[in-house]
Amino acid sequence: MRPKWTTRILFKNLRPLASLFSEDLAIDLGTVNTRVYARGRGIVINEPSAVALDETTGEVQAVGKEAKAMVGRTPSKIRVITPLRDGVIADFKVTEKMLAYFIQKAHQRRTLVHPRVIISVPSEITQVERRAVTDSAYRAKAAEVHLVEQAMMAAIGAGLPVTRPGGNLVVDIGGGTTDVALISMSGIVYSRSLRIAGNHMDEAIMNYVKRKYNLLIGERMAEKIKIEIGSATALDKPITMEIKGRSLIEGLPKTITVDDSEIREALNECVAAIVTAIRVALERTPPELSADISDRGLVLAGGGALLKNLDKRIRDETGLPVCIADDALCSVVLGTAKLLNDFRLLRRIAVD
Repeated sequence: MRPKWTTRILFKNLRPLASLFSEDLAIDLGTVNTRVYARGRGIVINEPSAVALDETTGEVQAVGKEAKAMVGRTPSKIRVITPLRDGVIADFKVTEKMLAYFIQKAHQRRTLVHPRVIISVPSEITQVERRAVTDSAYRAKAAEVHLVEQAMMAAIGAGLPVTRPGGNLVVDIGGGTTDVALISMSGIVYSRSLRIAGNHMDEAIMNYVKRKYNLLIGERMAEKIKIEIGSATALDKPITMEIKGRSLIEGLPKTITVDDSEIREALNECVAAIVTAIRVALERTPPELSADISDRGLVLAGGGALLKNLDKRIRDETGLPVCIADDALCSVVLGTAKLLNDFRLLRRIAVD
């Protein structure tokens, strides 16, 4: 019979060995970008949510950055697919392949790894959509899968005291959805997921340039315009930018110059919808929590929070203090990562 102390030593030695084959992951499964945080190593993946497929064979040609670089540059048999639309899975099989690729890459291609995975999802995701995300992760060889709401993760990632009594208002503007949530004592008092966000801003710019200048531009050019000269209110100093596209009249490449006021006009409808969603959230806030928000204000997270002067416009229209999270782009995945070391909090806030 083996002595008890020998058994204890064996189990003690097995723990680090097991850690070689299992590593918990936090995943921000975004419409535009997917970010993966590995416990102990930080953010190991920050790549576009895109997959290049050979439609003849069904084989994956590229995933992430490589697939995104192929947009508009592939032969007819290769198609670049973005498997998420408005924050939810639009193509189940492609999402599964993308998740499997990212999970393996996060574990440095070790195929025997079966990690515990926490995935953030939009607030108003349906039961069917939740099941699609969970099944995709399990098929990608996850040992356990937990779903959490993006707005809650953005608040935790931004450092808000979500476990204490008191109102915390967070607005997470991603690529496919804008999540507005009022949080108190680890619970969501009010939430709304608006399917207007960064992608819709890009589309608005494309449509504006097409309508006004008869110029066809791509998604990447529209995104570049948004980042460089897009704004929610007038800038201190006007900015212009040269943009290149194809003339719809002549069918030839053409370059034009646009200024920030034009792009602001193009973005106005999207920005107004986000501000309206915030106003509705404030109207539905209980009086006790309204006082907290009046003092603390609201926090903006997500890539859309970086739109120039968006915080100023929200401040002007709501009268509240507005601040942008320190790492707005990664707030959701950093918040999700904190749950890897706090499974008690995870059980309280996980989506059933």
